[in-house]
Amino acid sequence: MTTTVDLARRFTALHDPAAPLALANAWDVVSARLVEAAGAPAVATTSAGVAWSLGAPDGDALSRDRALDLVSRVVAAVSVPVTADIEGGFGADAAGVGETVAGVLAAGAVGVNIEDGTRAAADHAERVAAARAAADAAGVPLYINARIDTFLFGLGEAEGRLDETLARAAAYLRAGASGVFVPGVTDPATVRELAKGIDAPLNVLVGPGAPSVAELGALGAARVSLGSWVASAAYDVVRRAAEELIAGGTYTALDASLPYGELNALLKG
Repeated sequence: MTTTVDLARRFTALHDPAAPLALANAWDVVSARLVEAAGAPAVATTSAGVAWSLGAPDGDALSRDRALDLVSRVVAAVSVPVTADIEGGFGADAAGVGETVAGVLAAGAVGVNIEDGTRAAADHAERVAAARAAADAAGVPLYINARIDTFLFGLGEAEGRLDETLARAAAYLRAGASGVFVPGVTDPATVRELAKGIDAPLNVLVGPGAPSVAELGALGAARVSLGSWVASAAYDVVRRAAEELIAGGTYTALDASLPYGELNALLKG
């Protein structure tokens, strides 16, 4: 029988620049099963997609209970390891983050993303440490992906952003992070410097215009994620189909739809 510890170890081992872990982030059971059926060795949730699907904006607005319920349903729907994006930790302080992580582990997920946003590095390091303590208490080698938002949010002066990111990465790793996620960066020179300066697997956010998975791996990235891009694309189909139907009475936006039977079959058995 495959245990949570087995899944956690398997997930950690997938982080390898020689063959980067490519994650098409899911936001519900059907999207998770589609990702698994495509051959993905793991499923990652997108906090934005999850929040949107549950009627909340992204950015720590979703309640912890609703987020954990979604994680539980995704874990139950797939056989591969699941990592959950828990935004800033769904807690007002480090203790709250620890409680969230305990809930994530109880749901069966084996990884988390925790983002620092505009939080001070020392504060976020405490959150990472609380997450690690909760994982240790549960006896699970949880993969903690510490997200650093310096580039994504354009924090600080541009010329000091790389050094600040590396300093934060080091602090989060000392606190117990397993890897570091730096969204907002895909240019080869910066990715190379980040991979060289971070003593842990580097995760890069990708989308249209970004280098390929293989190219990013050659630069040192061990994990690439589509983040909210897939959910955004799905919702764009909704908008285009509705606008076309209402304005023109036609349906060409739906030409590439998945067959009803195929989707329905994902939820049988």
